[in-house]
This record gives sequence, structure tokens and C-alpha cells, in this order.
Amino acid sequence: MPDSNVSYAIRAYSPEALKEALRKMYLIRKFEEGAEDSYMRGLIHGTMHLSIGQEASAVGSCMSLTDEDKITSTHRGHGHCIAKNADLGRMFAEFFGRETGYCRGRGGSMHIADVEKGNLGANGIVGGGLPIAVGAALSAKRLGTGAVTVCFFGDGANNEGAFHEALNMAAIWKLPVVFVCENNKYGMSTSTERSTAVKNIAERAVAYSMPGVTVDGNDFSAVAEAVDAAVARARSGDGPSLVENMTYRWRGHSKSDRNRYRTKEEIAAWTERDPIPRMAELLISNKIVTAEEVEALEAEAEDTIKQAIEFANASPAPKVEEAARYVYTEEPVA
Repeated sequence: MPDSNVSYAIRAYSPEALKEALRKMYLIRKFEEGAEDSYMRGLIHGTMHLSIGQEASAVGSCMSLTDEDKITSTHRGHGHCIAKNADLGRMFAEFFGRETGYCRGRGGSMHIADVEKGNLGANGIVGGGLPIAVGAALSAKRLGTGAVTVCFFGDGANNEGAFHEALNMAAIWKLPVVFVCENNKYGMSTSTERSTAVKNIAERAVAYSMPGVTVDGNDFSAVAEAVDAAVARARSGDGPSLVENMTYRWRGHSKSDRNRYRTKEEIAAWTERDPIPRMAELLISNKIVTAEEVEALEAEAEDTIKQAIEFANASPAPKVEEAARYVYTEEPVA
């Protein structure tokens, strides 16, 4: 009989899997910091949406997925890419607009996809991944592949029509999809308290006859336990679930956000709930790793990111004469 006093993560995963999870959380944090620094130095153009502070949600949600399982992501999707084993050099190359990027430098931060790893792509449209996830889950059910789709979306998307349509269709057809809402409390500058009638978004699951649960999105173990159960349910043919990870983005909505709608005290309070030290302490206290090994993992992540940025910097830019290549459009009307 498993000891209920022992964290789910410690009971469910091997020491190697837990170390890898912590490594990925460090990689996400260092990637975001590296991207932010590159932007400030003028190496990246346009904008980006950072998920610093949300690392446990991305990694915990992907723990029981394989390369055959699919995810759909959001405009704040770098963490999801890394949790699904993306190549960091190719990610940075895409940021830098280089030919070696995932979309040959033509998509940028919000459109990275890695089909080989089951990542169907980030999406600049709020709620845009929801119907795509339902389509992927329908395909898996019709083909009998056994694959599950995890659909990441933010709190801002839960008031879009696509959210309600996607959950309703997934429930009617009992599709193998898990809807994971990363509730970081703000849709751009609008608080969920002003935009959403229910206290917890997971409460909306009852309208579509599916399980709904709200967990601490900064607690790796809590996230993994909730999503693992939902994945197992989907894989067994029992249909979709809605998991709400309560988390927080430390930075603004995007690089143009001056962050005037949040207090310094609120940001500081959430920063103290940093998911990475919490995960490290979980592993240290259960003798999975030592404090020295944690320091080594962080240093290794910093070095990996440095190498990825160097790869991106050294990669060629697309040729001007091939600007329209790989871009699909209708033929002009004469």
C-alpha cells in the first residue's frame, strides 16, 4: 500500500525521471531568461511572451506523455516545447529568424512546432489550439492509435467560443484529450476576477459532463498527479478532462507590457512561490538529489542555453529571394 503521506511524484516516478523533470524546469527558466536578454540586446525582433514562473505546469503536465502523444500550445508556449523535448538550438534559431529554426525562421516565437515530438505547435490566436486539439484527438480515436492530446490554454481563452465548442464536442464523442488551463490570473491586463464569472475555471467542466479539477500550478507533484489521472482516463477511452493549474507569470503579458496593472507586492508574493526551488527541495528532502547536484543541474542548463544561442547566432538567415518559400497563399486574382 503506497504511503499517502509521500508526495505523488516521489511515488509515481523513478529518480531519473524526477531529475530529468527538474533539469527541464531549469532549461525553461534559462531559455526564457536567455531569450529576454537576447531581445534586450537587439538580437530578436518583434515580441515574445515569457512564462517565467510557470515551469511546473509545463513539465508536470507532460510527464506521462510519449512522442506519439500530442500537445497544442499557446503564444506563451516555450515551456511546453521544452517539456516535450524540443531542440533548444532550433528554438533559438527560430527566435533569431534563422534558416535552421523549426519554421525556417519564418514563424518566430509564437509558431514553433515539432511534429516529430508530438508538438502540433504554438498559436498566436487566443484559444486557437482548442479546436486543433479536438481534431487531433478525434484522429487518434478514429485511427485507434492510443495517443492522447494535451491542450494547453490560458485563462483568457476560457471565455472564447472555441473553448466551449471544443469541450462540448470532446465530451459528446468521448475523445482522448486533456484540457490544461494555465490560469496565471490575467488575460493581458484583465484579471480573471473581472472577466470570468466562476471562481475556478475548472468548475465549467460540469457543463460538459467531464471531470474538472483545480490544483496549485506551481507544485510539480500536484500538476503531475492531476494530469496523469486525466491522461490515463483519456487513454482508457473514458473521454476528456479539464485541469486548471493556478500559476503566475512573473513578467508582463509581452515585452511591450509595462506591468502597471499589478502591484509589486502581488508579484513578490508569487515570486516567493517559485516552482523550481520547490521542486528542488522536494527531491533533496526525499534524497533523490543533493544540493550540489541541484547546483550542477542549474549550471548545466546555463551552459546548454549558451550553446543554443551560439548555434542560432551562427546559423544562416533565409535568403531574400526565398522569402515567400514555405508560405502558402492563394494565387492572385488576375
